[in-house]
Amino acid sequence: MKKIMLLILSLIIIVLPFSGCGDKDDLKTIELNEVTHSVFYAPLYLAIENGYFAEEGLKINLTNGGGADNSMTAVLSGSADIGLMGPETVIYVYNQNKADYPKVFGQLTQRDGAFLVSRNDEPDFEWTDLKDKEILAGRLGGVPAMTFEYILKELGLTNNVDYTLNFDVEFNLMTSAFISGTADYCTVFEPTASEYEQAGTWHIVASVGEQGGDIPYTSFIALGSYIEKNADTIKSFLKAIKKAHEFMNTHTELEVAEAIVKQFPSTSIKSIETSLKNYKAIEAWKTDLQATENSFTRLQDIMENSGELSARVPFDKIVDNSLAQEVFG
Repeated sequence: MKKIMLLILSLIIIVLPFSGCGDKDDLKTIELNEVTHSVFYAPLYLAIENGYFAEEGLKINLTNGGGADNSMTAVLSGSADIGLMGPETVIYVYNQNKADYPKVFGQLTQRDGAFLVSRNDEPDFEWTDLKDKEILAGRLGGVPAMTFEYILKELGLTNNVDYTLNFDVEFNLMTSAFISGTADYCTVFEPTASEYEQAGTWHIVASVGEQGGDIPYTSFIALGSYIEKNADTIKSFLKAIKKAHEFMNTHTELEVAEAIVKQFPSTSIKSIETSLKNYKAIEAWKTDLQATENSFTRLQDIMENSGELSARVPFDKIVDNSLAQEVFG
């Protein structure tokens, strides 16, 4: 009897590790392409690092598009199931009359996540100080640049008249271009903004999001056919993000920073904590992930102002809040 029991125990010890591996293999992989890698998207990284996606039966394969145009191309080509990018891309594609076009199924951020940096310390900075200056604020037709232009128009400043927006530098190369001497100001996301400020490279003079107000800045986007065929997967995805928001609401910025630091291996926990505080201060995140028609009307106003909107698009054609409503209520 003892020999039998020992044999059974031995078999259990051998089988258990393989059972665990089998559980991992059962996870459904989602190819997710993000427009850039930033603490601005902290809820996504928290859901990855805290295992919330795994709890929902999902595995996230995260890639960086280095720009919204590249992220949208990944979604349209099928190399990405989901894209995290500005929803202006959905409007552009819809106006191309594609039969299977992408839709927004969850809005992650509701403010511009960039901070305006200068080589000089400007404690009394005013937005009108940008007169006669050159600014790196993103690519032509992208939400960062269009939002920036719209903000300055509201303050009575016109591009190529009162100041100059430099569209010649790719989004993911703006920081290095600015450090090399291009332009007078640059818009930078966290944690780069705080990290380089602490290193003495530049000074943060203003928050673009604080000045700009509510806008559907970055959203989770997928082809309409993918959303229709994978509704349960999308709901599981959104449930993981919901868990991340719940964690952020009940823990300090330091605890969140410690949880996501693996996503930023070359960045200090202190810088990540500072970044989280900066984004929390401007209410950067859309906690129920449901886009509003008013915010999309404003987005199209911004696009129209930049001359980048060929035709206005009905809200219900490009936004599907139904699954987010089921998850967040």
